[in-house]
Amino acid sequence: MTLSQHVEQIKALRQQNGEGKKVGMISGNFNVVHPGHLRLLKFAADCCDILVVAVNADQKLGVLVPAHLRLENIAAISYVNYAFILDDELDVAIDTIRPDLVVKGKEHQELHNPEKEALSKYGGKLLFSAGDAVFSSIDLIRAESERSASLFNLKSSTNYLNRHKIKAEDFSAILDRFEHLKVLVIGDLIIDEYITCDVLGLSREDPTVVVTPVLEQKFIGGAGIVASHASGLGAKTSYLTVGGDDNEATESLEKFKDYGVDAIIERDPSRSTTLKQRFRSAGKTLLRVSKLKQHAIDQSLQDEIFSRFEERTDDLDLVIFSDFNYGVLPQSLVNRISALCIEKKIPMVADSQSSSQVGNISRFHNMLLLKPTEIEARLAMQDHDIGLVGVAEALAKKCNPEHVLLTLGAEGTLIQTTHPDKSEWMTDRLPALCNSPKDPAGAGDAMLVSASLALVSGASIWEAAYIGSVASGCQVATVGNRPLSIDEIRHELGIW
Repeated sequence: MTLSQHVEQIKALRQQNGEGKKVGMISGNFNVVHPGHLRLLKFAADCCDILVVAVNADQKLGVLVPAHLRLENIAAISYVNYAFILDDELDVAIDTIRPDLVVKGKEHQELHNPEKEALSKYGGKLLFSAGDAVFSSIDLIRAESERSASLFNLKSSTNYLNRHKIKAEDFSAILDRFEHLKVLVIGDLIIDEYITCDVLGLSREDPTVVVTPVLEQKFIGGAGIVASHASGLGAKTSYLTVGGDDNEATESLEKFKDYGVDAIIERDPSRSTTLKQRFRSAGKTLLRVSKLKQHAIDQSLQDEIFSRFEERTDDLDLVIFSDFNYGVLPQSLVNRISALCIEKKIPMVADSQSSSQVGNISRFHNMLLLKPTEIEARLAMQDHDIGLVGVAEALAKKCNPEHVLLTLGAEGTLIQTTHPDKSEWMTDRLPALCNSPKDPAGAGDAMLVSASLALVSGASIWEAAYIGSVASGCQVATVGNRPLSIDEIRHELGIW
């Protein structure tokens, strides 16, 4: 885009925000977005209504990273309203855009600032922010590259693989079949917002930790990330859900397009799209806030969801119920969908999460796979005294799945399946594979979808559980829900 086209986009933002709104501008290379940049961006955002960032083009002095990657990083930061690649000279851009203010780091205050002359022509202001942290961009790039090269550095479980006579080439053939699968996910849409904070100290009025936000990031969560994982692993994926008549649902549709998911969000004016906020500092979660409605969708919405589902059952290889118990999957809808799947011989899998709400995994019958946590299984069976194997067997007898993966957090996964002659249950345990988990959110979703894709691709439950554990390890090794990729799984399985 030309500079004049960028000006038109910024004008449109001004009109959307109303008359009298201030436009602030920052420019730079942004080889790596470090905490000093975040502080500068926050300072600028606090001083204006619309923050515009000009990312220097590749030919500018000091550029180390391609412009499109630097632009993508800047545009993802919540403080930034508009970002573009600057091919022109900075004074020309300022004279054309005419921001109300330009912000630079405090270290530039005693130096020559060409922006000052350009701003003086129309009365713009040049501001300097304090507290910019000094980092070596080259060192950070090198460190980040080393982390990326090793990816997640998961452990392997040689004993488990040897017990079940599993070889790397077995995994390769299974993963190759993912791209031929047609999958439909149905369940609650959740937006996960991570708000990274600096701790200011302890309040003098009461013993409360005081923080200030420095970075806000939003991720697709809930059943939405399950669908995104399936697409990232290569399957042709559809997603059915219900959201509010709000910006969160609308913005999610754009995300799903980026992730390659054919998403349909039915709008329910009686609810807002579920938003879960996590306030974090120093790699730890300080507080979680959930904005949600938990009532079941009405009959008309159930009928619409079922109709949409019915239209998509041709050649479907797998249906995934991803239930977070916020009302999208009332029992009557589950029963209708399950009956149609049984009639059409479409495999089904299910997860029903009960971390901060009440759910019941046992309401999903005749599944290919159930994936509860230990507490979810115990809640469903109303028994907190029997052993792990006992609770898995009781759950299996109650709702007749072919396989159960009972996840145990840092203790790994208990695998429960029927003997080939159906005479008894077989059990094994797979340890957790991630050496250094950073964020437990989404581990079960990653396991559910990857293990399920493996099963319908012809894998044994032992192979599927291992693939699921690798996917879970990849997920918890990063902060925030990001779609899995088939390349990540291949790398960690050693089958490049």
